[in-house]
Amino acid sequence: MRFIARFLLNGIAIVVAAWLVPGIALAGAVPAVIAGVVLGIVNALVKPVLIILTLPFTLVTLGLFLFVVNAICLALTAAFVPGFSIDGFVAAFFGALLITVVSWALNAVAGPGDREPAHQRYSR
Repeated sequence: MRFIARFLLNGIAIVVAAWLVPGIALAGAVPAVIAGVVLGIVNALVKPVLIILTLPFTLVTLGLFLFVVNAICLALTAAFVPGFSIDGFVAAFFGALLITVVSWALNAVAGPGDREPAHQRYSR
């Protein structure tokens, strides 16, 4: 259930980014939910590979290059989802930054969910 909620929260964050960032267009609620799912998949599968491949740049920039990696993941999401488009790198950069902040805030409000440590879970 938490997995589905995370996808929906990503969709809400994408809607907020489309509303606030010029250059990000969203055709409705269905593309927002699909983009939330695709962004979750891209962040789970592609982002770790990009982080490893760009590790030297990330180290030299003291971690700031991770913002570029987030923008690449968002642009990749827009390439796969019809009804969700991004016009250029600057829009992708600020959209990814805003989606990260909004997603973090929504996850904080939603609560920790079922995140008790394993030693407490199995000691009952």
